[in-house]
Amino acid sequence: MAFLKFNKAELVNLSYSLKREIISANKTGAYCNTSIVTCNTRRYHGLLAVPVDNFGSDMYMLLSSLDETIYIDQKQFNLGIHCYDTIYEPRGHKYIVDFKADPVPEITYKVGGVVIRKTILLVPDKDQVMIKLHLVEAPSKLVLHLKPYLAYRSVNSLTHKNGEANTDYREIRNGVSFNMYQGFPDLNLQLNTSAASFVSDPQWYEGITYSDELRRGFDCKEDLFVPGHFSVEMKPGDSVIFSASVNEVAPGGMKRSFDNSIEKAGIIEDYHDQLVHCADIFKRDRHGKKQITAGFSWLYTGLLRETMYALPGLTLYADGNMQEFEEILDNLIADNEERFYRRTTQVEAPLRLADILQKYIEFGADAAKVWRKYGKLVKDVIESYGPSVRKEVSLQPNGLLWAQMDGVALSWMNAYVNGNPVTERAGYQVETNALWYNMLCFAIEMESKYGSPRGEFVRKWAPVRDLCLENFQPTFWCPEKNCLADYVGVNGQNKDVRPSQLFAAWVPYRAIDDDVLAAMMSTIHHELLTSRGVRSLSPRNPLYKGVYEGSQTERDLAYHNGCARPYFLYLYIDIRFRMKGSAALNRAEWLVEGFYDDLNKHGVGAFSEVYDGDPPHEPHGAISSAVSVAGLLGIGYEMEKYWEV
Repeated sequence: MAFLKFNKAELVNLSYSLKREIISANKTGAYCNTSIVTCNTRRYHGLLAVPVDNFGSDMYMLLSSLDETIYIDQKQFNLGIHCYDTIYEPRGHKYIVDFKADPVPEITYKVGGVVIRKTILLVPDKDQVMIKLHLVEAPSKLVLHLKPYLAYRSVNSLTHKNGEANTDYREIRNGVSFNMYQGFPDLNLQLNTSAASFVSDPQWYEGITYSDELRRGFDCKEDLFVPGHFSVEMKPGDSVIFSASVNEVAPGGMKRSFDNSIEKAGIIEDYHDQLVHCADIFKRDRHGKKQITAGFSWLYTGLLRETMYALPGLTLYADGNMQEFEEILDNLIADNEERFYRRTTQVEAPLRLADILQKYIEFGADAAKVWRKYGKLVKDVIESYGPSVRKEVSLQPNGLLWAQMDGVALSWMNAYVNGNPVTERAGYQVETNALWYNMLCFAIEMESKYGSPRGEFVRKWAPVRDLCLENFQPTFWCPEKNCLADYVGVNGQNKDVRPSQLFAAWVPYRAIDDDVLAAMMSTIHHELLTSRGVRSLSPRNPLYKGVYEGSQTERDLAYHNGCARPYFLYLYIDIRFRMKGSAALNRAEWLVEGFYDDLNKHGVGAFSEVYDGDPPHEPHGAISSAVSVAGLLGIGYEMEKYWEV
């Protein structure tokens, strides 16, 4: 039995099925993303999007969709579905009787006595998608037409009929090859059988509408080029494999490649398997360079903050791969020298270097080796936060870091509306200073053990560490709110109850005492905690927005003012385990169960970026988030410690 399934009643109901999305991604960075009825509803949707090296490895959609049409007894049945304005034509979804994914999507169509099963496979290590059509049942032979829709545009934009497009093709083995614009890769369309023929009938299909973009008020219509169709005769039991790839493939090896990839994909048997599968698709290995993609379909690869947040979860806690942890970290460091040493709008992100190395050592890495390899970087990062080095953040005489650039969001709360940050947070940010204190303590301890205990670094920074400890709690503690101030600016404490304070309790070296810890955790429990993560703002705050819907402005206002985030649930549960031990296990299990209830929503089998702060906590944002998956893997890792007791 498939782990994830939908029945006919759900599939034919477009108000239901169009909100459920297939997402597949592979090591090359390619992805396939569409709705479970294969009707594209976003500009990011399509069957094959790939990084294009000529354009800085940005993502480009090559193949938007593939329509299947069957001809039997002189009757035509189109299994495709597209939206034009508000009209769906054709309406092939009405023939769908079954959908399952474990993890490869498989869709079954039934037209009278004809049953066709379609399997959509993104090849794990190539810029290639393969679609297998298996004729399960039929009263007689039939003819299958496959009609590709070509986009050749950035996933962030739309395309339109134009005279610059090169619509010519060249014949290749069992197919044809296109390259519509200079600098793009070829798109090779092939079938595994020489019995198929390509019928040229070039035309633009104009006004295809993406309903999600329409609903949000964005540009939502585009024109796609359809060069013609493939035609092949089939009898019951036959299978045909269609391939779209940036490289020409050997048709004779397509079936073997397809079957091997299906076998390697395995079967999803439980929720942990699903998490590990999701973790794997975020780890890109293009041209031998390993990086983390922040999320699908529109988040980028190699981002500093998101990689720092996600790295331990996607490597150590997913499959224990310590070598991969270091490879990804090393690439991140090499790509972000400017941010680590000189300037960044992500002021807390470089400071997370300490806590991910602490997690690495806790997982089993040799502390002395870790310090020999990364110690200089840690010390140099600390030096860069000293006075007059960075313009965006600097050390103050009280040992704390003050972050400020007018009109710029310098923290993880980085949404903008009309060019202005929703939450600027100029001043002493609570998470930045909690991470700062932890990094100072970690560096001084490691340098004392494995470096020069009486050297200049320890002599210079030990007094700063002590000042930071002395001033942290008096600066941030709000006794009337029983929480830590979110930040302290020129007007004093900002007393919004937010999850940033969790870092102050979560880091190995904390600058708050036990009474403050207990009080702030109680406040977070009562005001921020939900069954889909920790809210970004308390509902008692007049700025709170509990539902992430509406226009871009409305959603940006809710993004950090109410949306619940799974990653902060990881911090919360980890702290509870430290406070209560195994007594926290039942509560932790209950808190993560809800995420698995939502696996048939938004992204099928995926864990979303954000969830509504209000019940029933619907999923939103990127349909598959590296940070969310990493947080849930972190929770699982912590729970396992107490299951074994």
